[in-house]
Amino acid sequence: MNDFGAVRPMTHTATPSRPSITPASADRARWIALIVLCVGMLMIILDSTVVNVALPSIQHDLGFSQPNLAWVVNAYLITFGGLLLLSGRLGDLVGRRTVFLVGLGLFTLASLLCGLAQSQAELIAARFVQGIGGALTSAVILGMVVTMFPAPQEQGRAIGVYSFVASAGASIGLLLGGVVTQAINWHWIFFINLPIGVVTGVLALRLVAADGDVPGLRRGVDIAGAVLVTSALMLAVYTIVEAGRYGWTSAHTLGFGAGSLALLAAFVARESTARDPLIPLRLFRSRNVSGANAVQLLMVASLFGMFFLGVLFMQRVLGYSAVATGLAFLPVSAGIGVLSLGFSARLNNRFGPKATLLPGLAMLMLGLAWLTRAPVDASYATDVLPSMLLIGAGAGISFPSLMTLAMSGASAADSGLASGLVNTTVQVGGAVGLAVLATLSATRTEHLLAAGDQRAVALTGGYHLAWIISAALAGVALLVASVTLRSAPRFAEAEERTAYQQELRGPDPAYSEAA
Repeated sequence: MNDFGAVRPMTHTATPSRPSITPASADRARWIALIVLCVGMLMIILDSTVVNVALPSIQHDLGFSQPNLAWVVNAYLITFGGLLLLSGRLGDLVGRRTVFLVGLGLFTLASLLCGLAQSQAELIAARFVQGIGGALTSAVILGMVVTMFPAPQEQGRAIGVYSFVASAGASIGLLLGGVVTQAINWHWIFFINLPIGVVTGVLALRLVAADGDVPGLRRGVDIAGAVLVTSALMLAVYTIVEAGRYGWTSAHTLGFGAGSLALLAAFVARESTARDPLIPLRLFRSRNVSGANAVQLLMVASLFGMFFLGVLFMQRVLGYSAVATGLAFLPVSAGIGVLSLGFSARLNNRFGPKATLLPGLAMLMLGLAWLTRAPVDASYATDVLPSMLLIGAGAGISFPSLMTLAMSGASAADSGLASGLVNTTVQVGGAVGLAVLATLSATRTEHLLAAGDQRAVALTGGYHLAWIISAALAGVALLVASVTLRSAPRFAEAEERTAYQQELRGPDPAYSEAA
């Protein structure tokens, strides 16, 4: 408009055309990014199970004694379990994408070193580093998923995909480990991580969006808190994995266990008074967050024992090969895949996570109880397969609901911490469950052998005891879930309520007592 109020003719300036980003293309990019993240998670999970299958070959080639062979697994577990919480919090502070990429690079490099190892010391040292990379990578993935998919309905579907990878990867690894070890050699169970890690890293750089404004380390890091929690968790994992060697009531186990608890108590005291705590304790005031993690710890403890002792039962008693054992567990993976990749999300959407979780835990308990009736000459079709189907269905329904509840009390700023907590309970629950159940099973077998039972009968008796306890743990998880978890609104209702609340009073508080 000129000085006299006349409108000047509009002039058009030529501008270079840019490719427009449509909502459909942005949405497709998010789902592709989710697949990339889940491939990284799958690599971490597969590595844990394929190593277990290859342990006899590693022992033979490198001359490990039976006690030292355990350190091929323990070196990884100690750093992995000990650093998950710290890794998750670092993701919140410096960026979850950054922590994921650093961890992925470190894990891939350590896998190369594991594959090239020609001595016991080289392999154990590389496994130690591999655990650090695994913790950095996996601790932040769930936090990235819930921030990428904030809407409850699509978040439920995304968590279903993540849950499938996290839970089905273990049984897939049993088959893959047997095939690779028998067809080539144990070195290649590590080498297969190299192309997966490189491709995942390149795709993550291109497809996973960088974090927005993150606090960074400018406010300072709670160094004392980081040292205390990492030391407490590493010492706890070490105590658990060595308890089978020294005994649960030995001075070694009780002393290191007391030291771990003392460090954990000092950490809680530190965080309650720190100006900028590494891990805000307000997260644990959420009943759903605390309750879901407690349920997950019990559930994973029962499942880890089932997988480990189920493999031994099939190979030592039923005479299955490594490949046949992997195939026997495929119904678990199939059940988890069918239910978690969509069906579980629809159930959560219609009935809510708690109402979906309880039947899943009940099926898991029944599946574990069914195994206790398997005889020495068990038929797979009647004595094992029904259990595999029930466990697969129960886990496929339960894991997505648990993940949803466990992340429900965390803000976007603390989602990395909540993700690290979820992974920590998985590792601690798995380590405790495996150590306790394996020890009790071995003790029962020794007593039966001393009483004059045949070896196959004695082994089966030991496994039955472990599966009875596993079913009991699943039952306790069902009870805890019924009592502690609160019914959450269905996803469709939650979306409407969240939008209305934000319109009235802005963003919701980071944490809710009711969550």
